[in-house]
Amino acid sequence: MREADKKSAVFDTEHLVRTYFTQALPVVFSMIVSLVYNLADTYFVARTGSTLIVAGVSVCAPVFTVLMAFGNVYAQGGSSLISRLMGKNDQGSVKRVSSFCFYLAIATGVVLAVPMLIFQGPVLRMLGASDEVMPYAREYYIVLAVSAPAIILPFIHSNLLRCEGSSTLSMLGNVGGSVVNIVLDPVFIQVLGMGAAGAAIATVIGNLASDLFFLIIVLRKSRHLSVDPRSWRVSGGELRQIFSVGITAAVTNIASSACVVVINQFLKGYGDEKIAAWGIASKVSMIAQMVLIGLAFGGVPLFGYLYGGRDFKKLKKLLRFCMAFISGYGLLMAAAIILLARPLAGVFMDDPGVTADSTLMLRWQVLGSAFAGIVLLFTCLFQATGKAGPALALSLSRQGILFLAVLGAGVLIAGFDGLLAAQPIADALSAGLAIVMWRAAFRREGLSAA
Repeated sequence: MREADKKSAVFDTEHLVRTYFTQALPVVFSMIVSLVYNLADTYFVARTGSTLIVAGVSVCAPVFTVLMAFGNVYAQGGSSLISRLMGKNDQGSVKRVSSFCFYLAIATGVVLAVPMLIFQGPVLRMLGASDEVMPYAREYYIVLAVSAPAIILPFIHSNLLRCEGSSTLSMLGNVGGSVVNIVLDPVFIQVLGMGAAGAAIATVIGNLASDLFFLIIVLRKSRHLSVDPRSWRVSGGELRQIFSVGITAAVTNIASSACVVVINQFLKGYGDEKIAAWGIASKVSMIAQMVLIGLAFGGVPLFGYLYGGRDFKKLKKLLRFCMAFISGYGLLMAAAIILLARPLAGVFMDDPGVTADSTLMLRWQVLGSAFAGIVLLFTCLFQATGKAGPALALSLSRQGILFLAVLGAGVLIAGFDGLLAAQPIADALSAGLAIVMWRAAFRREGLSAA
């Protein structure tokens, strides 16, 4: 590489593995802190001693996921396009696209808040709230609905900053918000006695802290991004690229929420204690899931940058390394969680029945983590390179149509045991689908031989 090119390059592509970890590890650390927040949130809610409050917060989990999905439309769709524009050294377009994503995310949050509040009752029923759980679910839900713009916005600059190599600043914004959330949880939930509403308020304040941090960073330190309303415009082609990839990314979150809704409906037949146990197991399983997501998404800016610059040889080398590393991590982490499932589940609630159920659920949930890592990696690769079709297909497999098909068959064949086995089976089948689609999508570039 010429000296002038080295100076203008956003990423050091001569040392791919080192650059990958430089970008991925801050994302992983952000995910771990986010995980600690989720576990702390569950812990403080569970320490109220009320199964109904735990269940109320658990049934609202898909609401946060859906809001995150809308944020990811512009965050991941925008970052996919911007990383490729960075590879082409098109700085003017980077400013326009980043400003567009910022303001459209705010507008989307405002628009979503209205129907969420109007239809709160039907929505909570659909999520699985029983008559006993409804008052606690409503407390949590209303705070999230009113604060939709603040919840959506942090995802934008958290993702876009990584496109210019600022993973550490992205991490600091995410970690800062999570720390604020963790500190405020016991204050609002226990000291002020606000229960489920207190947990939601702490979450929103944490998000507002991240919003403010990211805005300051973009205004004062960013070399390429913009929030200038005068540059808020994109071409029709750019808009299609943002939405084709972004909606695909959002489908992953929405499909995941739909799966949680279906599972909650199945679990209602077994009692609210089963829903509480599933909520605890799901939080703990994020230990594996969050780090897998961080490792996969940490490579997205670099994938897009190399693809935009047409450097397929280096992209192939990076992909080969990521496949081995991420799947290996998934296998080791699953083994550790399976061994420690009972003490991990028992931390949250002093109820032997709920702890026993959570332990069993947790072991099944993480069993297919190595396969899940492969699916996440290829989903991120497809998104980063603008291949929306394959990304959408994978988004609708592991946490979507394929999972629901396996879940339905499992429940019919084996009842409750079939419900537990559905996720690892869907993980394995989705990983096979990912390999097939990878070979088909990148045959011309020679990446499928990695």
